[in-house]
This record gives sequence, structure tokens and C-alpha cells, in this order.
Amino acid sequence: MNQVKIQGVVKWLMEPDQGYRTAVSYAVARKPAALLWQAHIFRDIFGNPFRPVAFDPTWRSSTAVDLARAIYDDRAFDRLPILADALQDAGCEDAAILGHCRGDGPHVRGCWVVDLVLGKE
Repeated sequence: MNQVKIQGVVKWLMEPDQGYRTAVSYAVARKPAALLWQAHIFRDIFGNPFRPVAFDPTWRSSTAVDLARAIYDDRAFDRLPILADALQDAGCEDAAILGHCRGDGPHVRGCWVVDLVLGKE
């Protein structure tokens, strides 16, 4: 598969309005479990590259960093809503970040929000 085609597929999967829903519909029609899972995992790890989030370093409060580290180390993604609260207490009002933390997931190690809080790029 050439680079242009790969970029087109990635854009198609990541477009939040039309492409993502189309990708999910396609996955459900073709190979429901595997493709749907892959699309969600891709979204959890990379977020939306077409709508990047500016993360303010002041949001890295000791509480948020400690929570993010525990979530990462223990793979305790059920604690992400608590991380959202800690980020909000630190001044974060970014809808993408807070929505991701409070969303259903699935979430995996490498989650883009946890990595941002931990300073991983």
C-alpha cells in the first residue's frame, strides 16, 4: 500500500464527523469485533491529529501527574474520570481532553491524554 493511500485511510478513520462513523459502519459490516476494536484503539492512542490539543503545562498538577502515573502503571483506566476532575481542578477546560477521560473507551496504555499529562510526546 503506498504512502498516499495510507494517509487517505488514516484521514478517513480519524475524521470525527463523517469518516469515523463510516469506518465504524464499515467495520461492523465486515469484521465487527476486530476492526471496530482497532478503530477505537487507534483513536485512544493518537487522538485526532486533525484537531490537535494544546496542553498547558500548568495542568500538570501533582495530583494529575500522580493519577496519570498510577493509571499508566496499573492499567487502571477506570480512573480516567478522576483524572478529568484533577485536570479540571488544575484549570483545564478543554472539551476534547475532558471528554476523552470521561468517555467509555476502550482505553489502553499509550492513551494520548495520559501521555500528555506524563509529558510523553
